[in-house]
Amino acid sequence: MTAPSSAVPSYPAQGTKIRYENDRMVVPDEPLIGYVEGDGIGVDITPVCLNICDRAVERAYGGRRRIRWVELFLGEKAASRFGGDYFPKATLEAMQDLVVSIKGPLTTPIGGGFRSLNVSLRQELDLFACVRPVRYYRGVPSPLREPEKVDVVLFRENTEDVYAGIEYAAGTPENEKLTRLLRDEFHARFFDGSALGIKPMSAFGSKRLIRKAIRYALDHGRRSVTLVHKGNIMKYTEGAFRQWGYDLAREEFSDSVVTEDEVQSRHGGRVPEGKIVLKDRIADIMFQMMLLRPDEFDVIATPNLNGDYLSDAVAAEVGGVGIAPGANMSDRVAVFEATHGTAPKHAGKNIVNPGSLLFSMVMLLEHIGWTEAAEAIRRAYERTVVDGVVTYDFARLKPGSKEVSTSAFGDAVCERLER
Repeated sequence: MTAPSSAVPSYPAQGTKIRYENDRMVVPDEPLIGYVEGDGIGVDITPVCLNICDRAVERAYGGRRRIRWVELFLGEKAASRFGGDYFPKATLEAMQDLVVSIKGPLTTPIGGGFRSLNVSLRQELDLFACVRPVRYYRGVPSPLREPEKVDVVLFRENTEDVYAGIEYAAGTPENEKLTRLLRDEFHARFFDGSALGIKPMSAFGSKRLIRKAIRYALDHGRRSVTLVHKGNIMKYTEGAFRQWGYDLAREEFSDSVVTEDEVQSRHGGRVPEGKIVLKDRIADIMFQMMLLRPDEFDVIATPNLNGDYLSDAVAAEVGGVGIAPGANMSDRVAVFEATHGTAPKHAGKNIVNPGSLLFSMVMLLEHIGWTEAAEAIRRAYERTVVDGVVTYDFARLKPGSKEVSTSAFGDAVCERLER
């Protein structure tokens, strides 16, 4: 469906668009940045997070800088306004035009119904990297004895693997045609009546994801990049992902990257000054390692499905997806997002934790170079939780804490920003 003209967002009179010059992002003092309220609990968490962000920017820069927010529409709010169109083309064009946006959770039905809006957004804008930093904040309840050892940034490929969406239902003509091809031409063996799916993985898609992870590690003073894969079983897809990563490091980063094997064989077990280490781990073992020795890992690059599981599992070590931030990025466009779902049973009740969207806002501020405001939010959030002021999800795990609403938690964070 083509979005009606009224779906075109209205930009504020004041403010300037972020742009790129010579592959460098140029951020004005009053940038236009898009936001999507989101479905379900988006109505509760998004206003709170926008307010905290504005207060932090005001506090950090004394009025010299200000974000000019542009409301964009996706999901149920878009459908209600624009004749049932959940995915207005005008919103996609605005996200490309504005370069930087943030969004709340969007409805994704299980089984039938329209396709995932989140997946469609990533594919339409070619947001090939899902970036999820995971770190511990004091006072947050955790199942680990030493959660402070967790400090990793995961780069998950966003457009290939299972997210390519190539699958054929059992019993369909397409399935039967592919079944005959696989059996007759390639002598594949599988049960009759099987549903079939294909997971394409390319050198192009893998290398651009791993390149972004390596550049992040170099730019942020990280120590290592770990390729996580299931190449021991899926040798020509996930095994190739691993090999393409090593090839890339040799071809483009030989002056700044050393492999784990080279550290032992050429450098006596010591990492050369100024270099980061590239290593790899089998996916199932990596889950165990992130529990037992999480401080051995720093930046992680992984194909789509492995990254889906691993990012949520690691987030559980430091408080859960309720406070896990994320972003979907291309080389130019970045859309930051809450990583949890819409939680419709809690929508409009003003009770949920805004942490996931809030820390995604922190990522946004860091992305545009406003690190002082980002760090101010981190400190204020941590002080709030240490003081025992929490929403219901943490209150049940922190005896003696004070349970407050979403908006009251936001007010408490803002109060500590002012301090």
